[in-house]
Amino acid sequence: MEFYHYSVMLEETIEHLKIRQDGIYVDGTLGGGGHAFAIAGRLGEGGRLIGIDQDADAIAAAGERLAGFGDRVTIVRSNYEHMRSVLAGLGVTGVDGIVLDLGVSSFQLDTAERGFTYREADAPLDMRMDVRQERTAADIVNHYSEQELYRVIRDYGEDKFARNIAKNIVRERERKPIETAGELTEIIRESIPKKVQAAGGHPAKRTFQALRIELNRELEILGNHLDEMIELLNPGGRLCIITFHSLEDRIVKTSFRRNESPCTCPSDFPVCVCGKVSRGRVVTRKPILPGERELKENTRSKSAKLRVFERA
Repeated sequence: MEFYHYSVMLEETIEHLKIRQDGIYVDGTLGGGGHAFAIAGRLGEGGRLIGIDQDADAIAAAGERLAGFGDRVTIVRSNYEHMRSVLAGLGVTGVDGIVLDLGVSSFQLDTAERGFTYREADAPLDMRMDVRQERTAADIVNHYSEQELYRVIRDYGEDKFARNIAKNIVRERERKPIETAGELTEIIRESIPKKVQAAGGHPAKRTFQALRIELNRELEILGNHLDEMIELLNPGGRLCIITFHSLEDRIVKTSFRRNESPCTCPSDFPVCVCGKVSRGRVVTRKPILPGERELKENTRSKSAKLRVFERA
């Protein structure tokens, strides 16, 4: 199956990157190479693009797509949490722009054996972004305590029936391990009132999302490395982040504001004495949302939000 991922808000992202022909740019979630291709196509002599992704299928697909740019493009299989060390290994100390598209690729969602989908009953409960990782979603489902499962589904899935779902997962796994998407989906269906299921979307969507986020440490990595990515930007460099989850967006929004206004002095102090200096400015006071045409072309983009920060 061909690796495919619709590059959400591609035009808006490229516009806000303010690409310089001789600049150095990083795509920290390379995917199929859509954003990277658009960036590389705007680079000239001295320009460089570094693409990072932990998914082997993405690396292979992006490698083919970007091959025509030669040594202008460097691809590294890693997680963007290691961006600083990846760049150091390439002799790069500062960059002019960074892009993160935090969405799951269409390839990952549509390839049953990757285990991200709840629509294929026989799909394994895998959900690993990096298949070199040993732990899978099945390990979480079968070994987390009821309280831990409740926390994950409540916090990352924002599901008001999280307690029921966690309780029923523990009950069912005592009979036999839960191994497939179909088995887990059936447990979730039994945990949510029929009238709620009729009015909402697929009942398993929130739980599968929560398990994926927990397994791949998505929110932890994002929250822990935003400040570092801003530090890596050269003056005038921009960090563009596309989120698909309210918790992701909240982390980005909070971090951007804190980096713009880091002062911790009480509001009644006449002057700042904490010594914390702004690292730049928030370009997008409100997030940029997909346009009507994009929403028609790709329904998966409906929850996407783009936020941009510029380094001072």
